[in-house]
Amino acid sequence: MLKILKLILLLYFSFNFSYANEINTKVDQITKNLRCLICQGQSVYDSQSDFAVSMKLVVKNKIDEGKEEEEIYDYLKNKYGEWIVYEPELNQNTFLLWSIPLILFAFGGLLIIRKVSIK
Repeated sequence: MLKILKLILLLYFSFNFSYANEINTKVDQITKNLRCLICQGQSVYDSQSDFAVSMKLVVKNKIDEGKEEEEIYDYLKNKYGEWIVYEPELNQNTFLLWSIPLILFAFGGLLIIRKVSIK
């Protein structure tokens, strides 16, 4: 009887541990893509500022509420603006942000092809 009780307790605690580990992994994944508004150039995941600590708690609470990743991002973008995420959506306001690197890459490729064909 004692062995069965130990087995049940072991299974119960291992399940709780894996669930907590899964939540922490999701929090880490989401906060790596969030910009710390206090620290310049750091993600919320990397920062130890009060803002970052509170953001990690907000993300964890939203996950505990059953919110999906996109719902959490939408909530944070509504509250803090597009600037909060490192990878902004492609829309009218961010079109140049996404297209300029492609244009520069194509222009550089054309320059290289032209330079090689001249020789």
